[in-house]
Amino acid sequence: MKLKNPIFINFISIFIVFSCSKETIIEEEIINENSDKMYFPPINSDAWETENISKLGWNETQLNPLLTFLEEKNTKSFIILYNGKIVVENYFNNHNSNSVWYWASSGKTLTSTVVGIAQDENLLDISNKVSDYLGNGWTTAPLVKENLISSKNLLSMNSGLDDNLGDDVSPSNLKYIADAGERWAYHNVYVKLQDVIEKSTNQSFTSYFNLKLRDKIGMTGLWRNTGDLSVYWSNSRSMARFGLMILAEGKWNDAQIVSKNFLNEATNTSQQINKSYGYLWWLNGKSSYHLPQSQFEFQGSLIKNAPTEMFAALGKNDQKIYIIPSKKLVIIRMGDAASSSNFALSTFDEDLWGKINLLIN
Repeated sequence: MKLKNPIFINFISIFIVFSCSKETIIEEEIINENSDKMYFPPINSDAWETENISKLGWNETQLNPLLTFLEEKNTKSFIILYNGKIVVENYFNNHNSNSVWYWASSGKTLTSTVVGIAQDENLLDISNKVSDYLGNGWTTAPLVKENLISSKNLLSMNSGLDDNLGDDVSPSNLKYIADAGERWAYHNVYVKLQDVIEKSTNQSFTSYFNLKLRDKIGMTGLWRNTGDLSVYWSNSRSMARFGLMILAEGKWNDAQIVSKNFLNEATNTSQQINKSYGYLWWLNGKSSYHLPQSQFEFQGSLIKNAPTEMFAALGKNDQKIYIIPSKKLVIIRMGDAASSSNFALSTFDEDLWGKINLLIN
């Protein structure tokens, strides 16, 4: 049978073309959605998908100069994740993917996160005074002054306790110097938050940490007590897993590990003395900052050539987790001090970001 109506024939042709085009658009949208979806490496596996530098449009000629610089600066490992996938992963100076290394003070952010998890579970409230959990006399401050100190003060480093007496956190070494909230000082007293966790959860800090954070995102590693310090040790990929969970606003795949609301508080200014400090996280792009063992206020951004939105976990001798949300980046550096020993921040940060910028911009 022959169709004689050309208008009808054209309508059929247009409908077929439209239907095919619509299916193609839907398929492309699904592909784009999947490619833009954040990747999480499987638990209990060494598998981890990678992303190609050239596909990202980065300047691949700048990779070797960056790696050479890192090796010369006593680096042991360096990882860049984009949207969860590994773009750069290199090991130096007799270190490998199975080697463990200390997080130093960058591990403070682990404690901060676990506090957030316990608060999400209504086991504690960071606004409550520390004495509600540890009892009176956990410091030698007058009781009225001790009762001013909340868990939030410990997270924010503005407890008002004397930071000049070393890392010992026994009551006799925790002395009043100012009212809570009136003085910012980088102080090991934050570790009392681990005691708050133990009292509020009725289990050891390590057990709660392993159950609620480490094992849920596939990290390995352990806490070691060295003198008065509690320090986390792990391989570099475990540090990268933690950074990825933070980049994902507290999620791992579809599981919410720590609430987005808590992380939002943790990665924004926690008090007005050191604008570049959250809940044990360092914040870039603020108008001023303080450094450990100093009461001097420095003007300008923490790391001037790094993205202003960046926040970071920074540890002694240049242990680093940089997180840049809009660029979907997590950057890990472990190793010995790049030059001289330091507490958290050093000139190495700006030198390193100079090299990173040449690669990614």
